[in-house]
Amino acid sequence: MASYFFRRLVYMVIVLFLVSILSFYIINLPPGSWIQNYASELEASGDIVDQAELDFLLKRYGLDLPLHEQYVRWIVPLVTEGDFGQSFEWGQPVWPLIEERLFLTMTVSIASLIFVYVVSIPIALYSAVKQYSIGDYVFSFIGLIGLATPNFLIALIFMIIMLRVFGVTPGGLFSPEYLRAPWSLAKIWDMITHLPVPVIVVGTAGTAGLIRILRAQLLDEFQKQYVITARSKGLRERFLIMKYPLRMAFNPIVSNIGSLLPQIVSGSAIVSIVLGLPTTGPLLLRALIAQDTYAAASMLLMLSVLTVFGVFLSDILLMWLDPRIRYEKGN
Repeated sequence: MASYFFRRLVYMVIVLFLVSILSFYIINLPPGSWIQNYASELEASGDIVDQAELDFLLKRYGLDLPLHEQYVRWIVPLVTEGDFGQSFEWGQPVWPLIEERLFLTMTVSIASLIFVYVVSIPIALYSAVKQYSIGDYVFSFIGLIGLATPNFLIALIFMIIMLRVFGVTPGGLFSPEYLRAPWSLAKIWDMITHLPVPVIVVGTAGTAGLIRILRAQLLDEFQKQYVITARSKGLRERFLIMKYPLRMAFNPIVSNIGSLLPQIVSGSAIVSIVLGLPTTGPLLLRALIAQDTYAAASMLLMLSVLTVFGVFLSDILLMWLDPRIRYEKGN
């Protein structure tokens, strides 16, 4: 097992190194640069473009260097000092820029994941046990609607309902008086009161998809010989379902953790823009559009770290959940 952990650690480092190179180069593939975008914005606003200022910014951020030297200038301080570099667009270090947004994104996303599992597992279990019942048809129909409806459209519908029915503007995570206020119990409570709408909106598609996956897995497990044999021996139905089929049906869900962890950080960018959420999704989108290389590359690398760690975590959980799964030859 120790050799397995060591090999996976080496693979993770290699993958992250390759991803950092690829993402850095892809960000710089579009024609132009942040300096050119900045000069165009000045011209569009009627301001005078100072060539001396542009030359200073070009040298300050190292944009006059070849691309491979720009990469080295970014990756070496990140690995050795934990320095994510300087954001061109905001003129400040990248980490303080994303730190608070990262906390808010994780808050919304973790609450959404809890909502997804709390809602989908009981519904999927009921639909599988009561197959072809009225409740099964109703939940399947609602699930199809949830999969077919874009999240941003659901966000708009919720905003209209909250505004017209309850007289509450659901945009953002805080009331206006708490936007710049320091953290306190009152601010935390205000955030909690604003969480239901983004949590339901972000979790709708995940809930619908998880219901269909878990229901299909449970129905497949119910047809297997060990379940039929256990029923013929008089094992209680509730104990039988909870002990074996439900546990085996969790395998594809656990294996999907690798894609869930990066979603915690990236969030749903379009939903965040529609609802005005101060999360990392809109920040990453803006950085990519502005070709803010260090900010965009740092956030993409963070998503890659979470992806490889999520895949590793899902492998460990699968070994614990299903003893039939082993990753060592000797086992």
